[in-house]
Amino acid sequence: MTDEQIIELLFRRDERALSEIESKYKSLLRYIAENFLSAREDVEECLNDVLLSVWNAIPPEKPEDLRAYVSAAVRNCAIDKLRSNKADKRGGGFRTVSDEFLLMLDDGTDLASEFEARRAGEIINAFLAQQSEESRDIFVMRHYLGMSYAEICDIFGCSEGKVKMSLLRSRKKLAAKLRKEGIFV
Repeated sequence: MTDEQIIELLFRRDERALSEIESKYKSLLRYIAENFLSAREDVEECLNDVLLSVWNAIPPEKPEDLRAYVSAAVRNCAIDKLRSNKADKRGGGFRTVSDEFLLMLDDGTDLASEFEARRAGEIINAFLAQQSEESRDIFVMRHYLGMSYAEICDIFGCSEGKVKMSLLRSRKKLAAKLRKEGIFV
């Protein structure tokens, strides 16, 4: 079933849409969640929360890319769960994603407002589009997909030092770009 057909089912409030999303994207969503969360129960809870949030958000939202939409939803859910675990001191903690990037935009201000979040997203997307393909891929693999340094090294056939240096340079450039655009990090 195509994404457009699934979205159409959601607009008709047909629960089959959730089954279709699960069958089509479950392995991708599980992969993303597992890169942030170590407890199987947390991963399952996150996957269920994403299905509920999709059910509640569509309609009125109509995503252009359902795969990207549910991927972002599971990523955000996993990060929220991770922060909750960490705050509750239940053994939570960042497994593979670096604190410095995820918390870079969370300085206690109201940056989470929809306007600012969209603006920051546009700036980040524009920044990544200007980077070399390798730098962009390393950045996305680490900070969006939550892949470990070792996994990235295996894909690119390079040392961990090269990956870490690429990420450090990218984060510094991105932070400077965000500051220049009025988003303080």
